[in-house]
Amino acid sequence: MPQMSGIACNGDVELHFDAHGDSSNPPVLFINGLGSQSINFLPAWINGFCQGGFYVIRMDNRDVGLSSKTPGEPESIDAALEQWAKTRSLGDFHAPYDLSDMAMDCLAVLDALEIKQAHVWGMSMGGMIVQTLAINHAARLLSMTTVMSTTGEIGVGQSTPEAAVGLVPTGDDRYSVIKNAVEARRLHGGALFDEEWAFSLEEAAYDRCHHPNGRAWQVLAVLASGSRAEQLRSITVPTMVIHGRMDPLIQLDGGEATATLIPDAELVVYDQMGHDTPEPLWDSYVADLQRLAVRAQ
Repeated sequence: MPQMSGIACNGDVELHFDAHGDSSNPPVLFINGLGSQSINFLPAWINGFCQGGFYVIRMDNRDVGLSSKTPGEPESIDAALEQWAKTRSLGDFHAPYDLSDMAMDCLAVLDALEIKQAHVWGMSMGGMIVQTLAINHAARLLSMTTVMSTTGEIGVGQSTPEAAVGLVPTGDDRYSVIKNAVEARRLHGGALFDEEWAFSLEEAAYDRCHHPNGRAWQVLAVLASGSRAEQLRSITVPTMVIHGRMDPLIQLDGGEATATLIPDAELVVYDQMGHDTPEPLWDSYVADLQRLAVRAQ
């Protein structure tokens, strides 16, 4: 399968990306969630979407993988979330960027590939980023798929107390970091959780780039961006909202609220899906995007 990789620039920020398949096919840009690297979209995932008729693009968001890292030492995730819970603001905490900047990062990748319009598919924080793209840069999108994400409204798509604990990465060495990350995946993953698969993902992520500060900077970006509820009502981009009924990290009402606010959005709920994209559902995700692409023509 043809592949090319490169670096796109948004100002001083460098974004690593790679592209796969036939570039004459409709492009789809996959955007990861909090602390997640492009390699979480595995070769078999890429192949499935390429065989489904798409030109597949992956990228590392800023502060993960091979993309730029924000200098300095962020506040801890726990401290940022505690501050937000008390005042619904960051107070004296500083967020050097927000979701609008991360949306511009995505456009920089498309520009580097000379792509005028693309389908965008984002999960969790990536769903928030693609929503922001649809709000601010609708002309660049063929469609938008927001997966296991939410609207940014207070009280919508909240974590269960148990799931929130697993949001913060822990561990002092490779073994403990990977083990704890797998346990968090188990907690969040729903009925289709696969321990061997989770270990392979976390080992690859640690060895490619272990950068826990990046997750903290990204949490600050999400909190700094606030609610998108009013802007979601104005979206005209063909939209699909995918969510898992078993998601404890961003509960199902986050997806339901998103689909309710966006005109003509299609809501797809998978009963066994948690806050993850398990391999048994990959063919269904391909079919979902094919159906949305037909709507977008």
